[in-house]
Amino acid sequence: MAGTVRDFRELRVYQAAFAAAADIHQLSKRWPPEERYSLTDQIRRSSRSVCANIAEAWRKRRYEAMFTAKLSDSDAESAETIVWLDFARHFGYVSETDTLRLTKSYEEVCAQLTDMIHNAATWCSARKK
Repeated sequence: MAGTVRDFRELRVYQAAFAAAADIHQLSKRWPPEERYSLTDQIRRSSRSVCANIAEAWRKRRYEAMFTAKLSDSDAESAETIVWLDFARHFGYVSETDTLRLTKSYEEVCAQLTDMIHNAATWCSARKK
């Protein structure tokens, strides 16, 4: 699997994170203007950072420690995004259905990232071939 992926955009975890971030962007367009520089900005940044950190990890595969560190950063950004979703739901900006769906998406992203971290040697050795 690791040896067949040539670009980070081919990773299922990247695709799932990108789709969730795009969904968050669309949902947050409807939020109140007073949230523009707080909740809206924070959730958009953290959700996009999940993707960016996956891309950075992919390019750092020659160094297993750096690869896992960037994946760990991505995992942390996923958790942060879930927190912002909780706040958005609390204030009534997002439906319970959307909150549950997106939270599930980020939990799946976290699970995939954890799997990649635990199998980092496989992903990093594919880089050396």
